Amino acid sequence: MVTTINDDMFTADVIQDPYEYYGRLRDEDPVHWNELYELWVVTRHDDLVWLTRNHEQFSSQVMANDPRPAYPAIYESDTELYDYVKNYQSKMFIQHDRPEHLEMRKVLHSFFTPKSMEEWRPLVRSAIVELLDEAEARGDVDLMRDLAVPLPVLVIAEMMGVPETERRQIRLLAEKLLNIGRGEPDRMRHLSDGMKGMDEYVTPMVEERIQNPKDDFISVLAGGEKTGVFTREQVLVNTALLLLAGHETTINLICNGTLSFMNNRDQWDLLKSNPRGLMVRATEEALRYDSPVKSITRIAAGDVELHGKQIKKDDRLRWFISSANRDPNKFENPNTMDITRWPNPHVAFGSGVHHCLGATIARVEGQEVFAALAERYPKLQLQTNEMEYQPSITFRSIKNMPVSLN
Repeated sequence: MVTTINDDMFTADVIQDPYEYYGRLRDEDPVHWNELYELWVVTRHDDLVWLTRNHEQFSSQVMANDPRPAYPAIYESDTELYDYVKNYQSKMFIQHDRPEHLEMRKVLHSFFTPKSMEEWRPLVRSAIVELLDEAEARGDVDLMRDLAVPLPVLVIAEMMGVPETERRQIRLLAEKLLNIGRGEPDRMRHLSDGMKGMDEYVTPMVEERIQNPKDDFISVLAGGEKTGVFTREQVLVNTALLLLAGHETTINLICNGTLSFMNNRDQWDLLKSNPRGLMVRATEEALRYDSPVKSITRIAAGDVELHGKQIKKDDRLRWFISSANRDPNKFENPNTMDITRWPNPHVAFGSGVHHCLGATIARVEGQEVFAALAERYPKLQLQTNEMEYQPSITFRSIKNMPVSLN
């Protein structure tokens, strides 16, 4: 089916409400060739899962193999910066296919097992109490500034052995890296600055862990270099990646989930009735209803047909989690928030061999936050209904979230 939908995915309306836009695409043209950005847009749940399971046909090595220029267009003078950014990103383990990806993931998974992540729950719970106490004492509460950002930054910093005094620096560098998936023509300048800054920051930490391993995640990565799985450059880049990915998606989960509860008071009332008993299903529904990550990219490893569309070798694809998690062919009443929904086969953390490594710790943090807010602030309210989002097609990120606690 030919659709008349505008191909510009960076318009203010689409950034503010991706669900109407990608929902129309899902209904009218679920495998859509976006002429403006020269890529396939995939929006159905079952297609997304099929793509992830056929990872041999849809490569993750986008930055290494994509022959096309950046989209949207960047300043011509920044072409060399784009080459730097592509080279940097190509060293991330998530930008690799099997067998290299499998070997890299084995190293990382040794730290991120579900059992070991559960052991961080007491720290998460106590940190939430401390952060909320501090916010309450100040009186002027922004849930993003006072809880959603500092909590996951604290957790990933503890995991990676980052000193408390340097956590603010980590967040500032991460904010530059969040230009991934944005559309401003000067974004490569911020991205490259963030990447260079991360390299400078993590290099001495990695070198120290090579010589004196500790019980932290950077030491696990450094151990991967010793066994020949990672090069030194890959250790540095993946340390930076985990510092970013280890907290950004959780920030979005906390903010988007809380916003969803505030806009669906019946579900908030239900959660308040049994916070600890419902926190698991509530978190899964928050992940489905307004997912932290909007989309993921791949590149076709060869010619393939999908729903009658001919996808050619080296064609770019971007599949939209935002749409897949609202697919009526997979979810009953998909646009309704329902924290009793079970099973809940959402794809907020992706699917297949590239399923998010940090899914368990993100869930732990989301569960504990939603339960704590429901227990402690049953009358929690937004101070404004006008939320502003970062102009990204990768992340679903609120800029700030002022609230009234009582």
